[in-house]
Amino acid sequence: MMQESIVKIGHLSHKYSSSWAIRDINIEIAGSGIVGLLGSNGAGKSTTMNILCGVLNQTEGSVHIGGIDMRKEPEAAKRLIGFLPQNPPLYMDLTVDEYLVYCADLRKMEKEQIRPAVEDAKERCGIAHFSDRLIRNLSGGYRQRVGIAQAIIHRPKLVVLDEPTNGLDPNQIIEVRALIKEIAAERAVIFSSHILSEVQVLCKDIKMIEGGRIVFADTMDAFNNYVEPHSVLMVMENPPAAEELLRIPGATKVDFLTGRQVRLYFGGDPSITETIIEICVQKGWKLREISLDKSSLDEIFAQLSNHTSKKN
Repeated sequence: MMQESIVKIGHLSHKYSSSWAIRDINIEIAGSGIVGLLGSNGAGKSTTMNILCGVLNQTEGSVHIGGIDMRKEPEAAKRLIGFLPQNPPLYMDLTVDEYLVYCADLRKMEKEQIRPAVEDAKERCGIAHFSDRLIRNLSGGYRQRVGIAQAIIHRPKLVVLDEPTNGLDPNQIIEVRALIKEIAAERAVIFSSHILSEVQVLCKDIKMIEGGRIVFADTMDAFNNYVEPHSVLMVMENPPAAEELLRIPGATKVDFLTGRQVRLYFGGDPSITETIIEICVQKGWKLREISLDKSSLDEIFAQLSNHTSKKN
């Protein structure tokens, strides 16, 4: 039995003045879990999210939330969505309780449902002990938790999070990641970011936007298999000349970063590391460290954009 689509975006395009911000975006999400929306700054993520959440009317295409057309029935569709913008819309002079009651009221929740919903959201987000504290007196991590609490207070089917770990310290990032995973156990979550590592850690599926178009849409496992490393970083006590390194089967280019640190580019199989280790031992180059370099986000987008254009 097929699950009902929670999100169905069809042939979505939007134009600002004379230029297209996004073009022919198609996304469908059914069931719970975290879907990553990955793109560099200016790629079209914010435009897509603003249309998805009913903040902006699209030029072309359609958005359905839980089967409801966002353009025809925006109020009914928005009841199913919780949204945390990149800068959480917090009122610093309210207490946590006052703010969450206000947000529940904005969502037009029934009066008798508001208090239980506030308590539940605080408990889930680990902020119940700050109920009477002014938001301005909370740390950045706890302010982010309050922002997430307002996004889930009405128990939506879909939660949209825009760069939710930006500006947090490493411990806060770990805590917010755990919270997002817990929320996603029972609803769909769209996690927007320009940081590849964040998406890789959290998401089961990934949609990549570049130049206003989807350039990749598949599982995170498929993405990791698709984008292969293309260089290795080595530290050697007794490195040879570049010409000798280029004789390694598969090697295409060599850069000496320091006297001992070398980046070697290759084409093909990442198992070249095994060959390099064997040759280093045979030649007495005293290899101390070796690691596969990951492609930068810009390089990945270039690969995927080129792949997409060839298919089209």
